[in-house]
Amino acid sequence: MNKKQLKEQGFEGFKTMGELMTGAKNQIPAQKGVYVVLRETESVPQFVSEGTGGHFKGQNPNVSISELEDNWVEDTPIVYIGKAGGANSSATLNKRLGQYLRFGQGANIGHWGGRYIWQLADSRDLVVCWKTLTNEEPRDVEHKMIADFKELHAGKRPFANLRD
Repeated sequence: MNKKQLKEQGFEGFKTMGELMTGAKNQIPAQKGVYVVLRETESVPQFVSEGTGGHFKGQNPNVSISELEDNWVEDTPIVYIGKAGGANSSATLNKRLGQYLRFGQGANIGHWGGRYIWQLADSRDLVVCWKTLTNEEPRDVEHKMIADFKELHAGKRPFANLRD
């Protein structure tokens, strides 16, 4: 799935991590939904051994470069699919993505999902888009999106999704 297809499915935003970190975060809706992180360049990714993610409860979020290379999925801009809110959570896209961004800036916040992206040398250039949901459960939509991704990519999840 690419940016055009995401737009056709109702995703909006398409802001870089850097833009969101420096003031555009207020454009993210305070509603439940799903979000996707894209790496729009086709260049070979460069991984760093020490990413910018915070060390929550003393745990180092970084993994080996070989693990990052093993998880990389070629021929797709999608590097992570996430969710916010739902039946068991009052989180909103704004709150959840805010936590994700603060974690990526080194804050000790327990947002371990998607942490691999902070070991990409160009993590601030990654693009985030979101889709608000009113009648659907974010976890169900996220699960289906990951399942559809795996179907297209030989059973592999998006790069930074560590579980289905």
